[in-house]
Amino acid sequence: MPTFGTLATPVGVIGVISDRTSITRLGWRAPAPVDADPSPDPLLDEALAQLRAYFAGDLTAFDLPIDLGVQTAATQAVLTALHETVGYGTPVTYGELAARSGTAVPARGIGSIMGANPIPIIVPCHRVVAGDGLGGYSGGAPGQGLATKRWLLEFEGALPASLF
Repeated sequence: MPTFGTLATPVGVIGVISDRTSITRLGWRAPAPVDADPSPDPLLDEALAQLRAYFAGDLTAFDLPIDLGVQTAATQAVLTALHETVGYGTPVTYGELAARSGTAVPARGIGSIMGANPIPIIVPCHRVVAGDGLGGYSGGAPGQGLATKRWLLEFEGALPASLF
């Protein structure tokens, strides 16, 4: 039975879902599962603690078991490559991530996969950028996707702070 918790962050309130063995979902619009178990979950507590530490500037790498759910082989490969090879404050382009994944997914297809990432921030899709700018971002509060991506990249030191 899944467990659910929320955390207020500088980029909005995020919800985290755990199945007690892995983190399965994180999002700004992640509703509590209807069958959420209210009993304590040490993994969920640890995930929320690590996210708190990340937003406090004290954590640069998450150490949590994750489950990406049912995905195509290509999507699984791309998200795994992102999770395992793209470190804090180090953006990569859509094309670079495509190459790292070892798949035949074109750079444009990488953007769609990033939009389907069930565990943003922990699986850092905000670090994937276009060759000529930020690219897109479906995370964040409604209507705040690109502002959220910019904030996360600035916070990690991957972008200079915006003047506006």
